[in-house]
Amino acid sequence: MANTIGIIGGSGFYDMEGFSQRESLALETPFGTPSAPVVRGTLGDVPVLFIARHGEGHRLLPHEVPYRANVHALKQLGADVVLGISAVGSLREEIEPGHLVFVDQYIDRSWGRPSTFFGEGCVAHVAFGDPVCHDVRETLVRTAAELGFAHHERGSFVCMQGPQFSTRAESELYRSWGADVIGMTNLHEARLCREAELCYAAVALATDYDCWRTGEEVSVEAVIEVLRANIERAKRLVARAVASLATLSCSRGCRTALENAIMTDPRVIPESTRRRLEVIAGRYLQP
Repeated sequence: MANTIGIIGGSGFYDMEGFSQRESLALETPFGTPSAPVVRGTLGDVPVLFIARHGEGHRLLPHEVPYRANVHALKQLGADVVLGISAVGSLREEIEPGHLVFVDQYIDRSWGRPSTFFGEGCVAHVAFGDPVCHDVRETLVRTAAELGFAHHERGSFVCMQGPQFSTRAESELYRSWGADVIGMTNLHEARLCREAELCYAAVALATDYDCWRTGEEVSVEAVIEVLRANIERAKRLVARAVASLATLSCSRGCRTALENAIMTDPRVIPESTRRRLEVIAGRYLQP
């Protein structure tokens, strides 16, 4: 059976064209209402689910996005692979506006955002040293090369709180850490997808040079112009990659991430928590 591909569209990426058998599903999850209805359809013969991270009409700030509800909704609808598409600022001269970066590491500078399904009587600690699925990321890298898109095979992503952009001192600090791009979302999806045993990979779309270049402020107008072109590249990338992703067999353990991660004796997990976690971890929680 083909993998079902979930797509979480970021700034500017509010819909996925080309779907056949298209339907819009308004869902509720144990973790609240997703950002927007999930659009379900097929690209070619591949089942695909799409959700707009910031909601219809871009209504949600980065810290307001219901990350848990979004990932849960994709999981309950049968997703196996999830792609997170995000606009980012570049922290490296060689990562030019318009380039794609296939993130392989994260640094968290956000706060106050729920980023685990667990708690309330059930403790789990998943491995997260390699936070994205290597197999999915490599598939996306190959696809970008086939399409002739300027891209970078790896990159470290600083997830900042926002909604304001960085100060120049912050931007220089992140550069000194060896980070490559900066954005306000994406990391929390990666964490939640690992807990949900979904293969996750990120496509970072560089729109600007942040503010580390002396005399260069981030212009919203310039960002939007580059963003539009980036979104078209991202859509072409996804449309081309889904056929390969549909037959991908993960070799990195994403789909068994909870196997040794749950610390709590199932016999003492509250029934309400067990019900809340049924879609995410039900097979591990039987007393």
